[in-house]
Amino acid sequence: MKIIGLIGSYRKNGNTDTAVRKVLEGAMDQGAEVEAIYLKNYEIKDCNGCEGCKTTFECVIQDDMQKIYPKIMEADGVVIGSPTYFYNVTGIIKNMIDRLYCYEVFDEDDRSVWMGIHEATGIKYATVVAVCEQKDPEDLGYTAVTMTRSLQALGYRVVDELKIYNVFNKNELLLDTNQLIKLEKAGKKLVKTILLKDKILNIMKSKM
Repeated sequence: MKIIGLIGSYRKNGNTDTAVRKVLEGAMDQGAEVEAIYLKNYEIKDCNGCEGCKTTFECVIQDDMQKIYPKIMEADGVVIGSPTYFYNVTGIIKNMIDRLYCYEVFDEDDRSVWMGIHEATGIKYATVVAVCEQKDPEDLGYTAVTMTRSLQALGYRVVDELKIYNVFNKNELLLDTNQLIKLEKAGKKLVKTILLKDKILNIMKSKM
């Protein structure tokens, strides 16, 4: 089983990085193979709305996103994390999400009929991590919503939506034991959910 972490912070070893890696540690403890992907190290251009992906489900823009697509398709689960920038996700997370538009398929004659490709090929699972400097939940804005709703549209079930408040300085999250335990538990839960799906499928197959 493969779980990837998509880290949308520009600050390596910061609180968002720590949070996502803690979820991955929990997943690894349950036997999953994990990989942390630092989006700041990739050149990801804006989606330009060209519809070049309409029939192939593949983006025509040739940049580093082409290195990320196979990782997303191969992964059984995804952990996606972003700090809050002006009540929303960072630019690199938004660019990455927008470029997943190629995985949305629309009816030729009626665009109100659509489907994320994972709905067709088999639902996948995700954990969302949103990090905020402030204490007030309102200051988190749309950070978690943007990631969760986008993943759901692509055919993911979001197992956990974790909201981390009141951390700003680089190592602050490392001092919050309760939050770290919650993040690690989320990683274990993500793997257990996928294993439960596999168990159900195996039982159903044995009855055929």
